[in-house]
Amino acid sequence: DTSRLSPELAEAFRATDMSHLLAVSGANLSILLVVLIGPPGLAHRAERRGLAPRLGLPLRATAMAAALLTLGFVVVCRPEPSVLRAAACGLITVWAIGTGRRRSLLPALAAAVLALVFYDPWLARDFGFLLSVLATASLLTVAPRWSGALRRRGCPGRAAEALAVAAAAQLACAPVVVVLAAHVSLVSVPCNLLAEFAVAPATVLGFAALAAAPAAMPVAKGLAWLAGWPVEAIAGIARTGAGLPGGEISWPGTWLGALGLAVVLVGVVVAVRLSLPYRPWLAAACVLGLLVVIVRPVPLVRPFTGWPPTGWRMVACDVGQGDALVLAVDGERGGAGGAVVVDAGPEPAAVDRCLRELGVSTVPLVVLTHFHADHVAGLPGLLRGRSVGAIRTTGLARPRDQAEFVRRTARRAGVPVLGSHAGERRQAGDLRWEVVWPPPTQAGGGAAGGSGPGPGGSVGTGGGEEEGEGANDASVTLLVSTSGLRLFLAGDLEPRAQQALLALRPDLPRVDVLKVAHHGSRYQDPQLLRRLRPRVALVSAGRENPYGHPAPETLHELAAAGALVARTDRHGALALTRRPDGSPAVVTQRGSPGTGGNAPPSSGADRHSPLALGRVSRLPASPRAPRRGSSAGRGRRWRAGLRGSPATGRPRRRPRRRALRGRARVPR
Repeated sequence: DTSRLSPELAEAFRATDMSHLLAVSGANLSILLVVLIGPPGLAHRAERRGLAPRLGLPLRATAMAAALLTLGFVVVCRPEPSVLRAAACGLITVWAIGTGRRRSLLPALAAAVLALVFYDPWLARDFGFLLSVLATASLLTVAPRWSGALRRRGCPGRAAEALAVAAAAQLACAPVVVVLAAHVSLVSVPCNLLAEFAVAPATVLGFAALAAAPAAMPVAKGLAWLAGWPVEAIAGIARTGAGLPGGEISWPGTWLGALGLAVVLVGVVVAVRLSLPYRPWLAAACVLGLLVVIVRPVPLVRPFTGWPPTGWRMVACDVGQGDALVLAVDGERGGAGGAVVVDAGPEPAAVDRCLRELGVSTVPLVVLTHFHADHVAGLPGLLRGRSVGAIRTTGLARPRDQAEFVRRTARRAGVPVLGSHAGERRQAGDLRWEVVWPPPTQAGGGAAGGSGPGPGGSVGTGGGEEEGEGANDASVTLLVSTSGLRLFLAGDLEPRAQQALLALRPDLPRVDVLKVAHHGSRYQDPQLLRRLRPRVALVSAGRENPYGHPAPETLHELAAAGALVARTDRHGALALTRRPDGSPAVVTQRGSPGTGGNAPPSSGADRHSPLALGRVSRLPASPRAPRRGSSAGRGRRWRAGLRGSPATGRPRRRPRRRALRGRARVPR
């Protein structure tokens, strides 16, 4: 039953190729069979293990009992395709043990596959069935040879068997998995190896709790509580593996891509067989290189990727259609000195990966501007493996389910949730910020209704509004100062709240950087833009989002105000740094500003130098659009708009697609 499994955890299992642990499969049946008959490799030896030998059952009687257990497994779990596949493979093993004919396993597997296809012809088109057959065949043919080779080289028996089984199954199934998921997991083997030690106790204790429930519910609850420990360990392994920056790589999800992956895997196996056994130093170097690719420690990868840039002050993470901003507490040390995080984005894995790439392990404060899912749903990923001091958010707890989700997640992590309103001034290291919105009346309910926090109070429940209505206008808005740069983080403020903010704070200063409100939607107050006059405007939006963010009208207004626009949907994560002369500079993970689509003409340079070379192009005397094809790769930097050189011109628009008579739509 996976009905209560969170989407975040399900995605973590998918990213680490551990989804098979969430379904009734051969792993569950094999654990029950091992409890009954012991390890199959010892079935014909004197040191037989398991429950049946302890009861004095001979080998053939043990095989009969195992066959009955397999049939009972099908009855209890219902004859679904995955259960039938597990039962067929289990019966093959039982038959081999009972007859002692190990060499007949492959013909037996072929017979079982043929029988299942006769029973249900649609299994021939089922990817799960194909994966089961491939995994079983690899365990019967490849795994024993690899296990023996590892033993001959001094690897302990159990470790050799576990490693050989995991590697063989991954090798056989990877070309099919890539067609389904369009990715290759580099952490699937270690994650499955680590989870293997927790799967058996979780399964045995879970079945024991199920058996004890009708007769002794307190005993069943105790067993279920014990089973929760290994289950939590499995979930932690999946989350940790999915959060590693290099845990998975994209791969063409076609059969041609599967063929290419198969060729690569065969090449790797041949290289390992021919070279590594005779060159231990080469094997160690390969393992170390793989670890660097997966973990991506910042000091080691920065010289090659240019990311994150040295001395970054703020980063707008690429989390899709949502917000996640990271403010360095110590501008000279970057993420190593800790960071204040504003919003957590819509997915835990995305914000977790961003923070890992930045090297952030200490977060003294998390600011959640409001409770919409695209700003708070990633909170579990933010809290994972990091020291977090406190969470501050708006007092309008709408929508209720998301506000309760934040409180529940913070409670589990032992992090206090406090309110925030205009007038607060705080500092962490050389980072200073002031809350300019919402005012105390709205933060505590007031016009928005309901109860909220006073200064330093906890978040209230709100009331008197439709669910989710007004949450944008209650966004916590920050005026930030870091290393001589002034930033304005506007949350999701709508025009009504923007106008009220101007009335409340007519003395708002000009800023260097504006985080555009509400992902660059068309609902912006022009007076606020004219008041702030930002040099750089950062837009956090998802690629090809259904809302049309950022709106062409907003991009045009920003360009007319002299701001250089950088967008996460086109440029990836955006890092703000400070030039020696005090002007802001932006480094992107991909692309360059003002290229393609409906982006306005950039006021930045038309040539960009790689960050790794330490060169930054200066602005031309007059603004001009960047040359086509000049934005190549990662780690690109440009200098933000100088005074007196505003961008002009109309924004570039995409040509509209239209249907041609008698033909299909023109593809993009």
